[in-house]
Amino acid sequence: MVFPDLQLTRRGERERSMAVLRRSRNVLLRWNKHVSLEYVSTRPMASKTPVGFIGLGNMGSPMAKNLLKNGYPVIATDVFPESCKELQDLGAQVVDTPAEVAEKADRIITMLPSSPNVIDVYIGPNGILKKVKKGTLLIDSSTIDPEVSKEIAAVAEKMGAVFMDAPVSGGVGAASMAKLTFMVGGVEEEYKAAQELLTCMGVNAVYCGQVGTGQAAKICNNMLLAIGMIGTAETMNLGIRLGLDPKLLAKILNMSSGRCWSSDTYNPVPGVMEGVPSTNNYQGGFGTTLMAKDLGLAQNTATNTKTPIPLGSLAHQIYRAMCSRGYANKDFSSIFQFLREEEGQ
Repeated sequence: MVFPDLQLTRRGERERSMAVLRRSRNVLLRWNKHVSLEYVSTRPMASKTPVGFIGLGNMGSPMAKNLLKNGYPVIATDVFPESCKELQDLGAQVVDTPAEVAEKADRIITMLPSSPNVIDVYIGPNGILKKVKKGTLLIDSSTIDPEVSKEIAAVAEKMGAVFMDAPVSGGVGAASMAKLTFMVGGVEEEYKAAQELLTCMGVNAVYCGQVGTGQAAKICNNMLLAIGMIGTAETMNLGIRLGLDPKLLAKILNMSSGRCWSSDTYNPVPGVMEGVPSTNNYQGGFGTTLMAKDLGLAQNTATNTKTPIPLGSLAHQIYRAMCSRGYANKDFSSIFQFLREEEGQ
């Protein structure tokens, strides 16, 4: 299979995002110069006071619902107001901007698609840090550049707030069932306060170290996930071409040394498993665009640390090619369909 030249162009994009972040940070610090710079590192493990939630997409919506199920009042917003309706019907309070969320809640969770979205929600004109209260706990579960997390954490600290990165693994199904894994980076003394909320939405919350280490762990995980999904799709396709029944092949793989999450939990072949995107024309789940974005983050960090990632780089090229061939909005397991079409089947 021959792929087009897809040399990385992300470094310039990353540098632009960081420049915007630095400019916004400086403006915001001047605007908030009256705010005490005292850093608050303790908080009561209180009770079910309101929790802000920003970003109600495929992942954020079920996460916020699980907070409601656990008795936490939720104050929510999303750039798409229609995304808030279902949560509002379940009892959440909906407001117009992240700044309004910050006015009403001293614990806020964000779940957003990319670094620019996170920068805007925290430091933009109507961002959280325009109205953040001293002592507020900010938990970002987006998957973004670790350097952006560190920059926002530094600004939040100057405002007297605490920022932690806590990206997730598990997908939409795990989000719905409160079975996510959170990889948490930030001030260790605040980890228990974050854990109180995270364990309402997941079964694992692992402290990784200082701010940015949660993102580092997530980027590594998703690079391996992408490589594993491509390998599973290639293997299943080869077996089918050799005359094997796909369900039988999946059973054998899952009893053997080739077993992995992509084969036994999220199989990319339609009809092999129930309740996964491949049985629903690859709708729902974790989008190809997001996987390409995460692989771009892995490529950037690998370049910056001079780390060779030959398979990660190839996976990035493949998922970018998929985005340009009509798979951008399909689940990333649609790599199986992409391979079949590439060979003219």
